[in-house]
Amino acid sequence: MKTFLPEALSYEQVSPLQRPSMLDLDKPQLQSLLEAWGEPAYRVQQVWHGLYRQLAATPEALSNLPKALRLRLGAETIWDPLTPLETLHSRDGQTHKVLFALPDGAQVEAVLMNYARRHTVCVSTQAGCAMGCSFCATGQSGFQRNLSAGEIVAQVLYFARQVAVRRERITNVVLMGMGEPLANYEATWAAIRRLNDPEGFGLGARAMTLSTVGLVPGIRRMAHEPEQVNLAVSLHAANDALRDQLVPINRRFPLAQLLEACRYYIAQTRRRVSFEYALIAEVNDRDEDAHQLAELLTGLLAHVNLIPLNPIPDSPLRPSPRARVQAFQHILQQHHITCTVRLRRGLDIQAGCGQLRLRRQQEENRATRAIQTE
Repeated sequence: MKTFLPEALSYEQVSPLQRPSMLDLDKPQLQSLLEAWGEPAYRVQQVWHGLYRQLAATPEALSNLPKALRLRLGAETIWDPLTPLETLHSRDGQTHKVLFALPDGAQVEAVLMNYARRHTVCVSTQAGCAMGCSFCATGQSGFQRNLSAGEIVAQVLYFARQVAVRRERITNVVLMGMGEPLANYEATWAAIRRLNDPEGFGLGARAMTLSTVGLVPGIRRMAHEPEQVNLAVSLHAANDALRDQLVPINRRFPLAQLLEACRYYIAQTRRRVSFEYALIAEVNDRDEDAHQLAELLTGLLAHVNLIPLNPIPDSPLRPSPRARVQAFQHILQQHHITCTVRLRRGLDIQAGCGQLRLRRQQEENRATRAIQTE
């Protein structure tokens, strides 16, 4: 195997897009790279641990590697594909949102949510999203591309370095950021396995949750994966007419098909499914909506997360008032449906999926139009 560096180019001349990304390499691929460089076999474990255990932000931080190898890794590979563009911190200091640029200019968001005993990272699996949900900022900004496994993992490692300063660890990862994870299945699952690797990041599979708008083939496929990752389904409506409007993929996979896939998942895994329900004032929060939802989920090993909508600027959709949320929850409980109201985090920093990216896109578009009119 030849070196990844073109012979005619010096280190400084190699474009980042020509370099392999270290976080996209599995261990056999890393071994092949280092063998091609003439490195001894034990370097593979040193570099692997450097990435996922030591959380090294650059190869220069790995003092157990010879200087020549550190320089070569920095010159011939992409050690970290993320460049922070903007960081927002909530007033209470518990939620931190970062907009990242990737090497090709695509932008993605990730969020760190700190709790008393937990540190949860919400990561993106796509730049943009093609699902087109009417209440989601990511859907408004359109779909750009899938993320690679390394680009997904890098979001977790970025925040892991921050909490490591306090000698703490990331305890949970939720794949609930920009994009539809099951529409980027291979890369998403490769990232899950990389994070779960006991010789790598070492996060338990049950500490990870994948959220989908309801891609039925992906749910059925996920039912046979050995990793016990939690499944969350973004439901948001209990009848097809309303869900067609809110979640357009429902026209392809209507509720009957979606619920059958969830039953199949439960039968195969013996694990419950979480159903996410964003409560939108005077849209899906009426008593009759709650009764329909209860009827839909009765008999399922399921849990409902009620989530007052994260409002999007310039959108007419608004979150349900507190009294309506409580009334909706009470009806579900009367039907013996297990449910909780999820605490909304980071409202003051646009922590909802895709909001920061959309805002930045709008600002850049306005700036472009202003230049064109001068």
